[in-house]
Amino acid sequence: MQSAAAIGLVRPCAARPILKNPSPAGARLPAARLSAAAPRAGLVAAAGPGRIGLVPASPEQKRSDRLVAAAVASGKAEEAGEEGGAALAKTLVREAVSQCFKCERNQDRPLGALRIAYSQGSLQRHGSKNLLTPAAAVSVEQIEVSTYLPKGDMWSVHKFGGTCMGTPQRIQNVADVVLGDSSERKLIIVSAMSKVTDMMYSLVHKAQSRDDSYTEALDKVFEKHMSAAKDLLDGEDLARFLSQLHSDISNLRAMLRAIYIAGHATESFSEFVVGHGELWSSQMLCYAIQKSGASCSWMDTREVLVVKPSGPDMVDPEYVESEKRLQKWFSRQPAEIIVATGFIASTPENIPTTLKRDGSDFSAAIIGSLVRAHQVTIWTDVDGVFSADPRKVSEAVILSTLSYQEAWEMSYFGANVLHPRTIIPVMKDNIPIVIRNMFNLSAPGTVICKLPANEDADLDACVKSFATIDKLALVNVEGTGMAGVPGTANAIFSAVKDVGANVIMISQASSEHSICFAVPEKEVAAVSGALHARFREALAAGRLSKVEVIQGCSILAAVGLRMASTPGVSAILFDALAKANINVRAIAQGCSEYNITVVLKQEDCVRALKAAHSRFFLSKTTLAVGIIGPGLIGATLLNQLREQVAVLKENMNIDVRVIGITGASRMLLSDTGVDLTSWKENLQQETKPADLANFVRHLSENHVFPNKVLVDCTADANVASHYYDWLKKGIHVITPNKKANSGPLDQYLELRTLQRASYTHYFYEATVGAGLPIISTLRGLLETGDQILHIEGIFSGTLSYIFNNFEGTRSFSDVVSEAKEAGYTEPDPRDDLSGTDVARKVIILARESGLRLELSDIPVESLVPEALKSCSLPDEFMEKLPSFDQDWARQRHDAEAAGEVLRYVGVVDVRNKKGRVQLKRYKRDHPFAQLSGSDNIIAFTTSRYKEEQPLIVRGPGAGAEVTAGGVFCDILRLASYLGAPS
Repeated sequence: MQSAAAIGLVRPCAARPILKNPSPAGARLPAARLSAAAPRAGLVAAAGPGRIGLVPASPEQKRSDRLVAAAVASGKAEEAGEEGGAALAKTLVREAVSQCFKCERNQDRPLGALRIAYSQGSLQRHGSKNLLTPAAAVSVEQIEVSTYLPKGDMWSVHKFGGTCMGTPQRIQNVADVVLGDSSERKLIIVSAMSKVTDMMYSLVHKAQSRDDSYTEALDKVFEKHMSAAKDLLDGEDLARFLSQLHSDISNLRAMLRAIYIAGHATESFSEFVVGHGELWSSQMLCYAIQKSGASCSWMDTREVLVVKPSGPDMVDPEYVESEKRLQKWFSRQPAEIIVATGFIASTPENIPTTLKRDGSDFSAAIIGSLVRAHQVTIWTDVDGVFSADPRKVSEAVILSTLSYQEAWEMSYFGANVLHPRTIIPVMKDNIPIVIRNMFNLSAPGTVICKLPANEDADLDACVKSFATIDKLALVNVEGTGMAGVPGTANAIFSAVKDVGANVIMISQASSEHSICFAVPEKEVAAVSGALHARFREALAAGRLSKVEVIQGCSILAAVGLRMASTPGVSAILFDALAKANINVRAIAQGCSEYNITVVLKQEDCVRALKAAHSRFFLSKTTLAVGIIGPGLIGATLLNQLREQVAVLKENMNIDVRVIGITGASRMLLSDTGVDLTSWKENLQQETKPADLANFVRHLSENHVFPNKVLVDCTADANVASHYYDWLKKGIHVITPNKKANSGPLDQYLELRTLQRASYTHYFYEATVGAGLPIISTLRGLLETGDQILHIEGIFSGTLSYIFNNFEGTRSFSDVVSEAKEAGYTEPDPRDDLSGTDVARKVIILARESGLRLELSDIPVESLVPEALKSCSLPDEFMEKLPSFDQDWARQRHDAEAAGEVLRYVGVVDVRNKKGRVQLKRYKRDHPFAQLSGSDNIIAFTTSRYKEEQPLIVRGPGAGAEVTAGGVFCDILRLASYLGAPS
């Protein structure tokens, strides 16, 4: 039967001492029966002319009713003494929570109908067991007035999280949003104010730990809500709320005292305590909405939602019973707006419980399903669902649409905008969920719904998002005795189940030779112990070879509904991981292909996430660049990058970030990118001393960007000696420095072997021909099956300039001096005239062609007169060089007499496995005689390009602009290899 107030016999109005009976004809109760029932119901019967009513019991009497179970439990425990009474107190606590919740459900709350409460005399003792039991139920006859619960699109459901309810102003903002919704009916689910649930859990923990500070912590909870109420409410509303708050805090104080004495709290008791945060926040919101004059009722969802435990920290809704209770509740309190508590519910036995941590989303979805709402809106503090964790991937984007399955997968893998089970209730009724930002109302949010009939509509990527789970361990059970043996997997996972471990992922090869699975790190010790105990005999007999634990793992999951119908998704994912130098330990993918899951080292997780996210064009291909040597070429490259980075980002989806520049004396470092408009000034003002090891560490340990590249713009052999170590660390290397590729053959071969064995790239186009595509042309010929026979060319821009201008009556020394002044030569021209630089380029091309030659195997014709090699200074050399002009004039005259010109060339004779550098004469109609300025020219004679018509590459081969341009091209080539659009 319903209470008197439910049918209008008693009005829930504290202002009236005697409550009139305004019910319809025939709904009156006999005064005698009402008077008889009233004392045990906590009310005082009163009669007057023409009316029958009830006077509410005093506040003290009501408080006594609500506190009696916990207070008596506390008192009995104290009487027995802390040691002797602990067991008794635990039993009394279990009984108390049941009784107190019944009191709470039936008490006169300021927002609901007046309920009949237990009086002090309604609790009796069992003489034998000294336990508290309720007396016989007391009811008041009444005539039910049934109001039909409407269902369908007229309802909109809103859920507001703790951050949305965090302050009085935010609660008022929530009220404004609710009032601004034009839906015919609205059901509002709210969480506790931010941090309150944590505070309530802490109260229980402190009390059962017998930490006296629980009383101070409870005072802070009280002060937080009292302060919020005073800022938000006024008048009678404030008085009612504070009265209820005082009452609840008194209840909690007594309950926590009982826990303190017992040193123990049952799960149901803890959940009863922590659920108060939602009670208080929802009441304040209801009052705030009522201030506007809107029709608004308050719902304690423990009276409506019924759930039953289905596993650790998991409950299943009882939809049929919950729907009955919702209909019953609505028949008593129909309203256009209902504000309900999130997170809390009841068991079928009416014991208070919760939907577990972050369960308010689940509450909203369940209630949305019960009323068949047209939409459930989850209000939070983010603009929607991101394609990846924005704390790890700054370029993560907001997804406009997700399917139910995609959202389900994402919530399982840790997307923090949804409770993992929120999808289930709404999916069966095709109710959309919208994720909105309470603090950015202009953001449209993310719609989670059934996949549209047109798969291309709003689902523009086969992979919609990436998620990670950290702090995992991989357990590998391996042995030949597992193959074909039924029940092995069952035995493994039964042992895991027995220790209560949660298996995150399972992977098994079709050979059945091994099974591996991921569990949380904190549970792996128990799992390992259980497996060793379970398979002790099999391990001893050799049927199982090992039970291996791999610590420090993470899971990366790619989620997308359309992956199943898109070929090559797995290939793209693993290619991206390989190119980021990420090693995959295990893989799992169901036949539905909603997600692809990989296990990798935790230290690689963020880099893997960024690389995969970037590869699927959800963000830009980002390169973190470290520049070594900001000299002529390095400075020119930095200036070129400054002019082009915006264009690359806009047009090619490539984001180049220079995060470090180091010179000989100081270095400039940045975690997110150096300002390229002022890098030179900032470097000059920098006080951090240059340290190559620290510079490389800064780059390698940067987890903001997945792809790192070092650009060596020096000619330093010491810097080049570190390339191998950098490549092993997963850092790409780009350089115009010839020292590594022309150094000792064994070191070169090690470098190239490492490069080919990994996805770490080593580009050096500018080592030969500056910006000309010499290396790439040679590789293209070889990779397409052509056979290199002979390479010959003018490889030095300096010497090309000198011999192109050494004609007529000009002296050789004048031309060299002119080249030096124009900046074509090194500070000491002998470095160019010696031919060593050309020899290094010859050895590079010879090795690229497959010849295993040392630099010492290349005969070099030096242009430095023997007598001048010992000059101590460049100036001394230049002063003495004119004394050899006659010799040079004679060679020129002899060549001109034969219709030829002098050219300084390098030759790679692949057929004879030789190379040389020499001064040669060519006919004036030869391509080598047609050069001007500092041009280079290289002729490739192959099995396809015959000697009479070789493949020729010609163009500027010297100067900072073209050399830096060649390095820049290598940077873009690297970006293309890493997934940037071509």
